[in-house]
Amino acid sequence: MKKRNERQEMIRKVVSENPIKTQKDLVSYLEKAGFPCTQTMISRDIEDLGLIKAQNGCYTLPEWERLRRMVYEFVEDATCAGHMVVVKTFAGSAGGVCAAIDDACLEGVLGSVAGDDTIFCVAASQEDAQGLREVLSTLMRK
Repeated sequence: MKKRNERQEMIRKVVSENPIKTQKDLVSYLEKAGFPCTQTMISRDIEDLGLIKAQNGCYTLPEWERLRRMVYEFVEDATCAGHMVVVKTFAGSAGGVCAAIDDACLEGVLGSVAGDDTIFCVAASQEDAQGLREVLSTLMRK
């Protein structure tokens, strides 16, 4: 039987990549991935991981919800420049948005630096930079 830490990492992956609305849905995904479990186990894991229900009714990681809120409230624009993404925020809010980007551990993002109203995010490739820009664009206020 696979260990709790491995199961919780799989839960993080499943929740990040799939719209999971119920514990039953999560149990189903985990069993398909080779993690036999019960709803009671999943309930404890959800609490341990701090998963929350987003506005769309799906489970989400707390760091993703924070990123969504921070980008929606404070980001004005995100532009690719090679391996970098330049993120423009309202004055004084770049540090908080930068911390939310870092906490979300977005794939391909190597690091970020914030000023007062600008963030420079360095990506592993131009494709990763474009992916980050797209993520941020979908979260920004339209």
